[in-house]
Amino acid sequence: MSLHIINPGLLSTIQDLGRFGYQHQGVIVCGAMDSFALRAANVLVGNGQDEAALEITLLGPSIRFEGETLIAICGGDLSPIIDGQPVPLWRPVLVKTGKVLEFGTCIQGARAYLAIAGGIDVPLVMESRSTYLRAGLGGLEGRAMKAGDVLRSRSVSEISKNYIKKSLGALKSKPFAAAPWCIGSPAHPAYAREAVIRVIRGRDFAHFTEVSRNAFVCQPFRVTPQSDRMGYRMEGPVLELESPLEPISEGVSFGTVQVPSEGNPIILMADRQTIGGYPSIAQVVTVDLPVLAQVKPGEYVRFTEISLEKAEKLYIDMEQSFDLTSKAIGLYLKKEGGV
Repeated sequence: MSLHIINPGLLSTIQDLGRFGYQHQGVIVCGAMDSFALRAANVLVGNGQDEAALEITLLGPSIRFEGETLIAICGGDLSPIIDGQPVPLWRPVLVKTGKVLEFGTCIQGARAYLAIAGGIDVPLVMESRSTYLRAGLGGLEGRAMKAGDVLRSRSVSEISKNYIKKSLGALKSKPFAAAPWCIGSPAHPAYAREAVIRVIRGRDFAHFTEVSRNAFVCQPFRVTPQSDRMGYRMEGPVLELESPLEPISEGVSFGTVQVPSEGNPIILMADRQTIGGYPSIAQVVTVDLPVLAQVKPGEYVRFTEISLEKAEKLYIDMEQSFDLTSKAIGLYLKKEGGV
């Protein structure tokens, strides 16, 4: 099975869950901005959760499939269609050979994830297939997709093979056949146009003025057009310190909220640097990183503070729920594949 890129869209890159264990050498983690959507898409086509998939940003590509291909699209709704027919999200979809997947209006969210059975076959670089654009590392030659690129799948699991074989009869004259079941919205992250993002206090929270601390959790902030995979630049109330502070640079993570001297916060994202020296007012909790990743430039977010204990419980609950969902999907795929 192979994917032929006819039109690459605005920004389409190959991502997995990231490149861990090399930050001490100055190599960043990268990986999917919305890791939940990537994991879900992979599970829906019978892959391991960390297989490489296509991260599609705002304006999607046009892709022709060579060979019947089992796909899943999760995350933002970028209006995918094949032969003019809407392709449903959050479920397995078997696409007939020669058909072209296109994307239209960005209805909700900013990023969609396209997984194919077997995962996208590109070399491992430092134990990951994720693309780091600034360094030209990983993915397909370390770059975004361009017209004429061909992506091939890795070895397809037996579960996926059987599901594809059993589903071929449903294609007939149709361009694709979608499963009648899906990952329902209660199991999705709380995507929203004005998202409420939960945070815990950063190391320098107490060094900000009381007015700034209150404004941070009471007033909305706008994601500016200068935002990218490295960081979201926010616009809103100016956050001020009680007195000048020059902290020693330290390790940062996905969701660290730093405040440069001009007072507009920056939220570090998937392509963040390895260390940072700006004062840190907060840290976005792990369960809300996918929600944040789906906020478009020009949209607003609000921050609300929770305890570290609450953040840990939310994470445990999310992982337990995803584990149950993954097992249920595996059973569905086996049953419908006749295994």
